[in-house]
Amino acid sequence: MGLRKPKSIKHNGKKFTEILEAHELFFRGKDGGARADLTGGDLSNADLSGVNLSGAILRNASLEGTDLRAAKLPGADLSGANLRNADLRNTDMTEAILPGADLTGAQASGVEFFRCDLSNVRFERARLRNVNLRGASVNGARFSGADMGVAILRETDLTGADLSGVDLSTALLPKGFSLPPAHAAKKGA
Repeated sequence: MGLRKPKSIKHNGKKFTEILEAHELFFRGKDGGARADLTGGDLSNADLSGVNLSGAILRNASLEGTDLRAAKLPGADLSGANLRNADLRNTDMTEAILPGADLTGAQASGVEFFRCDLSNVRFERARLRNVNLRGASVNGARFSGADMGVAILRETDLTGADLSGVDLSTALLPKGFSLPPAHAAKKGA
């Protein structure tokens, strides 16, 4: 089964393509524009690759299995969103708001999470290679089993994040950060 096309999606009685057009006008500061508010929307299993949702409101939206490759989501509010198994490769999420979002099993390599609020986000078994988490808030985030090869974690306070089962040997870690004893022992075994 293929992914749903944007023109086949509706939210609150409006076509998704119309919401996107109005959002583009809003983003450019043009008349007739309106910020995309897709709160609680069902955007699951959709092809949204390359879409511009900068600053959009996607609180509690379902984006499970959605293709968001190379999408623009800086400043977007994805609080509580379901992004399980979504493809987010090379997506710009600079300063996005994601507390409580679920990215379990997501393909998120190359994502720009610079200065994001990732508190209490679930990243279990997610592919997070070459991600930039500089300045991100990750308190309560669960990374267990995630692939974080070559992740940039400089200037990131990792206090309160669950990094169990994560190999950080190639990650760029914060100055003075040391792996917990259990993690270091596991790596040497």
